[in-house]
Amino acid sequence: MISRPVWLAAAALLVFVACRKQGSVPPVKRGATMADSAEQVMLGVRMLLTDRGVQRGELFADTAYVFEDQTRFELRNVRATFNSSTGTKDGVLSSDRGVYNQREAKLEGFGHVVIVTTEGKRLTAPQMRYMQAVNEVSSDSAFTLVEPGRNVSGIGFRADPQLTRIQILRNLGAQGSFTLPGK
Repeated sequence: MISRPVWLAAAALLVFVACRKQGSVPPVKRGATMADSAEQVMLGVRMLLTDRGVQRGELFADTAYVFEDQTRFELRNVRATFNSSTGTKDGVLSSDRGVYNQREAKLEGFGHVVIVTTEGKRLTAPQMRYMQAVNEVSSDSAFTLVEPGRNVSGIGFRADPQLTRIQILRNLGAQGSFTLPGK
């Protein structure tokens, strides 16, 4: 039979081992981060994109870092909806990162940028820009446009957010059929 002092010593040792720190130290980022120099850091961001009082869209982001007197927003996990002139939703832009410049009314998406319209068109590129004042999306990068009946690849484009009028700067190829204007 185990004596009482041995039993208490074993119990104390067990409590000591159980309470000791387990695992490793949590990772700490070295050097400066964007949050260190931001005027403000916001989580779960929602902004209205307006032009002369008309809502042209809505901007959502998981995180926003605010700079330059609250006019430049560095965004993470971005989603923006586009509205037609009548106010109906007609497209969605999503990207890994983004920058919204309030002075220029410009949203730029970086990373995997995708625009999907309500008509089923899908435009992908590593970088895109949306200019609110002219209601235009554009890019100087490689892109792919997939719509019912055709696929188009190129470098550089300008289009309306609904992807109904597209100007391709350099065509790299297309598959499918399309109707020429005026035919």
